[in-house]
Amino acid sequence: MQLGFFTMPIHPLGRDWRETLREDQEAFFLAEELGFAEAYVGEHITDQAENIPSCIVFLASIASRIKRMRLGTGTVNLPNSHPAHVASQIAMLDHLLDGRLNFGISPGGLLSDAEIFGNLDADRNAMFVEGINAVLDLWTKEPPYDIDGKYWKISTKRTLIPGIGQGIVSKPLQQPHPPIVVTAVAPFSKGVTAAAVRGWDPISANFLMPKWVATHRDSYAEGCKQGGRPVDFSKWRVAKSIFVANDRNTARDYARGPGSPYVHYFNSLFTKLVSNGRSNLFKEDPDMKDSDLSLERVMDRLVIHGTPDEVADKLLAFREEVGPFGTLLYAGHDWRDVDLGKQSMRLLAEKVLPIVNSGIAAEEVRGAA
Repeated sequence: MQLGFFTMPIHPLGRDWRETLREDQEAFFLAEELGFAEAYVGEHITDQAENIPSCIVFLASIASRIKRMRLGTGTVNLPNSHPAHVASQIAMLDHLLDGRLNFGISPGGLLSDAEIFGNLDADRNAMFVEGINAVLDLWTKEPPYDIDGKYWKISTKRTLIPGIGQGIVSKPLQQPHPPIVVTAVAPFSKGVTAAAVRGWDPISANFLMPKWVATHRDSYAEGCKQGGRPVDFSKWRVAKSIFVANDRNTARDYARGPGSPYVHYFNSLFTKLVSNGRSNLFKEDPDMKDSDLSLERVMDRLVIHGTPDEVADKLLAFREEVGPFGTLLYAGHDWRDVDLGKQSMRLLAEKVLPIVNSGIAAEEVRGAA
C-alpha cells in the first residue's frame, strides 16, 4: 500500500483566507517531503468553509515546489465549466507539472454550486459525460472541432488561422491525456463501473461507510472486465480520515474532543448531505430512519485515530473489511494545532505505513502457503 493525500478542506468560518490557503499549501509540501505518492485537492465555489474555489489554480500555485509527487484535481466539477476552459487549463497544468498530473473529474456534489451555475435542475450526470467527451475531443481531434452537443456547441470554424496558432486548443503533455480518476460517493456505484470501462480509476470517498466502500471493489472489477482491461486493484484509491498521535489521549482529544477539526469537518458534511437528501451515505442499514442517525455514530465508523500501533491495526482491519486497494489517501483537515496536524502525517508515513505493509506482506505469505 502506498500513501496519498486528498483534501477538500473545511476550515472554521472566520479564519483568514490567506492563512488557510497557506496552511493547505503547507500540507502538500509536507506530503511531498514524507514521500506520499500523490495528492489531490477539491474545489467548491459557494462554500466559505471549503476555501478552494479552483483546484487548478491551487495546484498551479504549488507546482514549482513539488518535484516528485503526482498532483491531482479532486475534482474538476465538469457541469460548472465550459469544456474548452477545462481542456486548456488542464493541458497547461500538465505541462507545469512536467507530466505528473492526474485529472480528477466529477459531476459535482455541492447543490449551491449547481444553483449558482444554473444547472440545479439539469441532468448533471449527462452534462458530466458530455463535458468529458468534449474535453477529450479537443485534445485528440483537429480544429475546428465542430462539437455539437446538447449543452455545449464548440467550434473555431469561423476564426481558425492555423498558421499562427489561432483557434487551436493546446494539448496536455501526457498523451493522449493525463490519467483520469473519478470520485465515488455512492454505494454500488454505477459510475465506478462506467469509468473503469473507459480506462479510468476510482477514488472512494472518506465520508462513505466502509460497507459501501467495499461495493466499489466489485463495481470496479466489473467495469474493467467490460472494458477488456486487467482488474488491477492497485489502481483503486480509498480516502480515509485518520489522526495519529504519540499517545492515545491526545489522539482522542484531537479527533473527537471539543473543538476537534474532525468533528467540525463531519458536522459540516453531515449537515449538508442529510439536508440534501443523501443521508444514505451514512447508513449501514438502508432502512434506518434519518432520526436515528447521529454524528457520534458516523464518526465512530469514519474516523480512525490512535497511536501508530493502534492506527496500523485499525487500517489493516479496514482493509480486511473493504478489500485490498493500492493507495490510502489521507484526508486533509483543518490544522487546529499545526504541530499535531503535521505530526499526524509524519507518524502515518514513518511509523504506521511500515507496520501496515508488513502486515499485508505477512498476509500474502500466509495466503500463498
